[in-house]
Amino acid sequence: MLGYIVRRVLWIVPVLFFVSVITFVLMRATPSGPFDSFGAGRIAAPGVVAQLERKYGLDKPPHEQYLRWVGNLLIGDLGPSYKYRDRTVNDIVGDGIWVTVHLGVMAFALSVIVGIPLGVIAALRHNGVPDYLATFISVLGIATPSFVLSILLLVFFAVTVRWFPSYGWQTPAHWVLPTIALAGFPIAQIARYTRASMLEVTRKDYVRTAHSKGLKERSVVSIHMIRNALIPVVTILGPIFAFLVTGSFIIETIFSVPGIGRYFVLSIAQRDYGVIMAMVMLFAVTIAVMNLVVDVLYAYIDPRIRYS
Repeated sequence: MLGYIVRRVLWIVPVLFFVSVITFVLMRATPSGPFDSFGAGRIAAPGVVAQLERKYGLDKPPHEQYLRWVGNLLIGDLGPSYKYRDRTVNDIVGDGIWVTVHLGVMAFALSVIVGIPLGVIAALRHNGVPDYLATFISVLGIATPSFVLSILLLVFFAVTVRWFPSYGWQTPAHWVLPTIALAGFPIAQIARYTRASMLEVTRKDYVRTAHSKGLKERSVVSIHMIRNALIPVVTILGPIFAFLVTGSFIIETIFSVPGIGRYFVLSIAQRDYGVIMAMVMLFAVTIAVMNLVVDVLYAYIDPRIRYS
């Protein structure tokens, strides 16, 4: 197992290299640049643009710019922000990353705690009222955009009954609504995968054998069914976790959460190359690490799986 993990970690390096190259090329291939305008419809003069590009090294050939970025990355320097002149990319990421991770981890925990039991109950009560209710909740969660769910939560819990504040991140009460809003879609997705996987497991021979031996229903479900049904579910948990902990532009904007998710979308619109590269690499690293974690969990969940 240790050798497998080491090889997988080493393979992450070329993956990140290709991700960085593709992202860098696509950024430079898009029209306009970070200094073509200064906002509010003000177009920058060509001389000013040339001077700023010379200052930040954007007048160099693309391969030199890329090598310079890689060299800075290796020493932990993510470079300057071209739109937030008084802040570096390190400042932007450092100020908001832990808030975004905090929100994402809470949303992920809520998704797993609610989604998996919901899917299990739906499968065990197939074609019954719990199944129909769980399926309805799942379909509703998948069909409802996060901004719509956020508005509904604000209107009811923040404006009507006033149980929770409508914006900010100061106290645990401020965390509740953003967490629920961010977890809405993952809960529905996990519940649907769990239900489908559990229904498939219930038809397996070893489950019928366990029932024929007179084992209690609780033992059959917990030992034989859930553990085997979790393998497909664990597969989607990795990407879901990566998505949640790297930030949500919509949720963070609506609830005024001071995370990094909003910077990602703004940096694309503003051609802020340094921020774009940092956010993409952060997401790529998270995806790569979570895929490795998922593969390791396979062997823990199913003893038949071995890595050599």
